[in-house]
Amino acid sequence: MLTVFGLVPAVGMLVVSFTDLRGLPYLPVNWVGVENYISFFSPAKWADSANALRNTLVFAIVSTVIQIVLALGIAILLNRPLRGRNLYRAVVFMPTVLGVTVTGLVWSLMFNVTGGPAASFLSLFGKQSAFFGDPRIALALVIVVQIWMIVGISVIIFLSGLQAIPEELYEAGSIDGASGWQRFRFITIPMLAPSITANVLLGIVNALQSYQLTYVLTGPSNKSTQVLSLLVFVQGFGGASGTTLSQSQGYAAAISMVQFAIVGIVSLLALWYLRKREAKL
Repeated sequence: MLTVFGLVPAVGMLVVSFTDLRGLPYLPVNWVGVENYISFFSPAKWADSANALRNTLVFAIVSTVIQIVLALGIAILLNRPLRGRNLYRAVVFMPTVLGVTVTGLVWSLMFNVTGGPAASFLSLFGKQSAFFGDPRIALALVIVVQIWMIVGISVIIFLSGLQAIPEELYEAGSIDGASGWQRFRFITIPMLAPSITANVLLGIVNALQSYQLTYVLTGPSNKSTQVLSLLVFVQGFGGASGTTLSQSQGYAAAISMVQFAIVGIVSLLALWYLRKREAKL
């Protein structure tokens, strides 16, 4: 299954990246070598490429860090014997199952510039904003929605890790005079190291590959939120003004290979660092 649905398409994508395939009928497909890769880094297209790279890295790093910190705090809170704890857990996890389209629609209505709750709140102070149409805050708002949508998965993973920690360790720490912070620092964090590693890797890979939410919230041609995966979609299938005739599956495949290299390098570095931290803890 992995070979048929994973390895074969990946190899096929690599082969396509060396062609000028456009996906249009009756057009010949020619072998162009590394021309698509050279084009990605060429001065003519580097502005768009660099912008997508920068947005991708900012999106991945910021969303992953905030997601991990927020999920850990929520998991610790929901691991306590609270009344209605299962309801709170369900509410936290609910956005995960809504789907990108529903999530995008909900938040688009929330930040609707003509009558959404956010616009109405700002109007109380005599302020207004274009929200997702404002290039200064559009990416930040997409990051907020991304965190809201996937933080539930991280919370579940952290909860599983917390429930696997023996209560005797906390009791022994209390007997030895350890404060709450010391128990958190020297018991909870070391015991949660595998959960932290899993959440960081999932967060990074998901953020680096995500484009659907950005597409739904801001569209395909918003430069302030265009990430690499969205650039692949636009170049391969159109969607932005002026791209229908210039779209190229060969060039899109080359961008996807660049993205694959970035995801692989970042994931391996993160895994190496986190494993090293686990050994020290």
